[in-house]
Amino acid sequence: MANGSLSEESLATPQQTVASVGGDEDDPRPTHTRIRLRIPKNYHDEPVISRLISHYGLTVNITAALLGANARDDGWFDLDLHGTNQQIRSALLYFNELDLETWHDDTEDQSDGW
Repeated sequence: MANGSLSEESLATPQQTVASVGGDEDDPRPTHTRIRLRIPKNYHDEPVISRLISHYGLTVNITAALLGANARDDGWFDLDLHGTNQQIRSALLYFNELDLETWHDDTEDQSDGW
């Protein structure tokens, strides 16, 4: 991965279903996963990423982003999500419910936690 962003191979196909985070869903140990998220222009006024923190209790690191100043096009965010398996699964379900495209970085073993 260059500059902390997701590799092109791991971004080949968008996932419309909840990506596997690994481990037991009830496991309270912290873990993390990396995703790329496409925010369509009709969601630019919505606090989509902010809700990951306030509603799902995740720590979110934006490792890369592309969003036009005039909000004419879709935005793209590379996110590093830190939390429990259940928190991350809930957040991915939230994206799925909004019908947002996500790409999951499957190059790392997600089951060992930090």
